[in-house]
Amino acid sequence: MAPNSPHKTNEKCNESREEIIIPSPTPSPPRTELSRSKTSTGKTIIVEGNIGAGKSTFLNYFRRYKNVEILKEPVDEWKNVAGYNALDLMYKDALRWSAAFECMVTLSMLKHHQNSKKPHTLKMLERSIYSTRYCFMENLRESQLIPSVDYSILKEYHKWIDLHEDIHVDLIVYLRASPDTCVQRMKKRNRSEETGVPLEYLQALHRLHDDWLLHGKRGKLPAPVLVLDADKDLPELQEDIASYSHDILGGLTAPSEPCDL
Repeated sequence: MAPNSPHKTNEKCNESREEIIIPSPTPSPPRTELSRSKTSTGKTIIVEGNIGAGKSTFLNYFRRYKNVEILKEPVDEWKNVAGYNALDLMYKDALRWSAAFECMVTLSMLKHHQNSKKPHTLKMLERSIYSTRYCFMENLRESQLIPSVDYSILKEYHKWIDLHEDIHVDLIVYLRASPDTCVQRMKKRNRSEETGVPLEYLQALHRLHDDWLLHGKRGKLPAPVLVLDADKDLPELQEDIASYSHDILGGLTAPSEPCDL
């Protein structure tokens, strides 16, 4: 589920947005680099990618590891804010609710980065405070779906967090799938909240993820990036996840029973 995904696009913005054709994923970092920062426990890994890129498939693979804590996007919280469905409000009137929704999502992600229900575990986060800032917030700005003053305030908010809060990340896993692949997977899983998400929105998110994680347009990355080709069929993607699992986990013992992928 993607926050900040208004189903309406701004025609003025779409006219000025150039066609984006990006080559195959860049080579992944050397395996020795993946677990360089610390041992498996106490590590934080963020899993990034477009809607339908395979983040749930990735996270489900590691769910049965005893010392891995999976923190998915808290969509249910966003659907019940003092009795209001903030996600629905965002979908219906992005220009009115984008700043409030972004503020709530940022707080949710900050809590995920800093809190853990299981001390001394490896944390895996579905998305992060970084993709909130560099992908979803930037998409709202480009699409003219957030007032300039609101965007400026949120930008300062993120600057303060970056300077004063401990947002430690050891590894970024980027599941890179083309927008067309994402569309097909969304159709197949048929989630009600994804009905009507336009291809143009997925194309914009794809470009913004690449700008951040591959092209270095958002400054220094907080951790090494492992790029997995998520255009592959899910069985092949699962094989790639399995082949990198030991490096990603930094030596955690295998689960006592096989994972159902």
